[in-house]
Amino acid sequence: MSEVTAVPLRPIKKGSLVKLWVGLALVASAGLLTAWAGTSRQVAMAEPASDFLARNARKSGVITTASGLQYKVIEPATGPKPLSSDMVVVEYEGKLANGQTFDASARHGGPATLPVSGLIPGWVEGLQLMNTGSKVRFWIPPELGYGAQGAGDGVIPPNALIVFDVKLVAVQPQSPGMGGIGGMPHDMGGAQ
Repeated sequence: MSEVTAVPLRPIKKGSLVKLWVGLALVASAGLLTAWAGTSRQVAMAEPASDFLARNARKSGVITTASGLQYKVIEPATGPKPLSSDMVVVEYEGKLANGQTFDASARHGGPATLPVSGLIPGWVEGLQLMNTGSKVRFWIPPELGYGAQGAGDGVIPPNALIVFDVKLVAVQPQSPGMGGIGGMPHDMGGAQ
């Protein structure tokens, strides 16, 4: 003989279905946002630097120099400007076009002391436009950055547009006989 056990069914609480559907919608939205963010970063890296720079030049406050360097003063100051023969003390953060940080002075313990003339062309030009105490964002086209070879064992891809936020902390006249550091701000060869 078979016996049937009765299982008491309880009604679903009022509003539970709405909560379930809202939860499912939130999970789906989060997935879509994650996919969109990943795709937009890849699109930013695939966009030619010239297209980005042409669009960026139309933004308020962005100045384009004759060489193609673009910059925007974030924090103005009135201190002295460095010469190509000077040493500078800077705080900086370098990013790729997709927003990924590849190097920063904070990763190396704070402000970096660098020879102006020993850096990539975009930095050499840009630093000489800055007043001590100012903070500037630079958009550096590949030909003023790391060019076709890239840098940092692939961290900075070939022909990459790079973006630097630089704060000029101090200017120090360079001692005679001091050389550059291989044309890169703070050992980019080991960029992470």
